Amino acid sequence: MATSSTCAENVVLIGFMGAGKSTVGRELARRTGRYFLDADALIEAAQGRAIASIFDEEGEAYFRELEQQSARWMAECVRGSIVSTGGGMPTVVERLREIGTVVYLKLPFEKILERIGPEERRKRPLFHDIEKAEKLFAKRQKIYEAQAQITVDADRPLEEVVDEILRRL
Repeated sequence: MATSSTCAENVVLIGFMGAGKSTVGRELARRTGRYFLDADALIEAAQGRAIASIFDEEGEAYFRELEQQSARWMAECVRGSIVSTGGGMPTVVERLREIGTVVYLKLPFEKILERIGPEERRKRPLFHDIEKAEKLFAKRQKIYEAQAQITVDADRPLEEVVDEILRRL
């Protein structure tokens, strides 16, 4: 398991789908010289298929188990990186802090809808029903807040979000 001294090496970005975890993560990595790791892309690469396909063929429970496996691997093996989690990972992985410093990118649901247009929503299984997605958002928001060591308002320009994260780290 990661110790508190190694935790500081990684930054773990959490937040709902469309909050900007990948965009912010790439910019943080660029500005700090760290590697960027997208947990969803890691799972897709390991499975050889898209997350939507995993959901369709195996179901959500199977995907959540894959998230737990990838989190264990990251806690043991990943150092000096910026990690972008999937929106649901904080709901099944209680010990994200073993991977690194947890930063919650907070964004209102209405802004998320603006960012994720209809085309993108079709690719995201949990966004097929907007009303259901909004209820999921409300439920997850409490989990994100409980997991976070740093909460950042993500409803502003990328540079400002990254600057604040760097200041607060």
